[in-house]
Amino acid sequence: MFELFIAKNYLRTKDKLSFISIISVLSTLGVTIGVATLIIVISVFNGFGDLAKQMLIESQPHMRIISKSDKSQENIPKVEDILKKNKSVATYSPYLQGKIVATNNNSFQILDIKGLESNETENLSGLQNKLLWGEIDFKNNSNIPSAIISLTNKIKLSASIGDTLTATSFKSIESMITNFLVIPKTQRFIISGIYKSNSKDSHGFVLYSNLESAKRLLGTRDISGFEVKLKDYKIANDVKEEIESQVDTNLFTIETWYDMNKEFYNVLELEKWGAFILLLLIISVATFNILGSLTMSVNEKRRDIGILRSMGASKNSILKIFMFEGILIGIIGTISGFILGVLVCYLQIEYKLYALDLRIYTIDAMPVKLQLSDLIIIPISSMVLSFLASLYPAKRAVKLNVIDTIKYE
Repeated sequence: MFELFIAKNYLRTKDKLSFISIISVLSTLGVTIGVATLIIVISVFNGFGDLAKQMLIESQPHMRIISKSDKSQENIPKVEDILKKNKSVATYSPYLQGKIVATNNNSFQILDIKGLESNETENLSGLQNKLLWGEIDFKNNSNIPSAIISLTNKIKLSASIGDTLTATSFKSIESMITNFLVIPKTQRFIISGIYKSNSKDSHGFVLYSNLESAKRLLGTRDISGFEVKLKDYKIANDVKEEIESQVDTNLFTIETWYDMNKEFYNVLELEKWGAFILLLLIISVATFNILGSLTMSVNEKRRDIGILRSMGASKNSILKIFMFEGILIGIIGTISGFILGVLVCYLQIEYKLYALDLRIYTIDAMPVKLQLSDLIIIPISSMVLSFLASLYPAKRAVKLNVIDTIKYE
């Protein structure tokens, strides 16, 4: 293919560097830097996104089945039977959640109390992963049950481990307002631990205790639903659809780990695509240089174009010569950038070039994750832009008049 041979010759370094060749080199470097930067930044986004997702999954159940009304309680045994028979379910446990007012001396705070079964506090809620100080002990070993509160509420209530909180249910307070003869239900809790919340849905305003204590305080025998841990969290949506086909969705709401944090994941995805589009502008600027260098190359090679046309070269061949010239710049820049970007990411993954202070961060190095889809999309995007930048100068070369280009030679 003689068109490719001529295009290669046009790109070769000559005895002296011309202005056009300098622009071609800068165009190649621009594409290289753009592709490398895009791969590195998107991989960092992937790393942080994956880390955040893992932290949320470890601190939450994979699925939550929530009772919508009092009528749902009649179907609780049916739901439990469905969970028992489902082979994808690793473990499950009932829970109860409701509003309370917690007081300590002169401080008070509106919280959610969440009652959990004593033997499932670590497996399902992930409290052990969030615990900062103290221990999780929800067993009824004394008249006053244990509870754990968040670091935020420790500060707001001026409470420490070993202190006793007094909790009053919201329903009791409402009943007292409408009927002065009703004494509000209260329950004392000993703080056994302090946790730090990583979860968006709780915001740290949850007091965890055992299920029976929560039932006594809220004055109910019902439960709010079930928390479920799956053998593989990635199939949560499939399990959700399976369970929804077996229960009345008017009585129960089923949420997966993704549903519980949908807004957070949407923001992560939006940020990633925003960064992709902005960094793609770097490659766009480089491809504009390709357009400029090829346009000037067409003007410089007017005589060559005229000679080739007079020797029988078709318009399509002329088009291919300059298209190949631009595409070759794109290929060289894209491959160089791809290798550079992947190499930097590999070095960061293996040798932690950019380390983080463990006294401040929970990780020792900036997280990086290479994804196959990104490694396909980024080079293709770069090549498409290079192709489009080559199109106009190549068409301009085809339109040159053969007689005008050689009549003075």
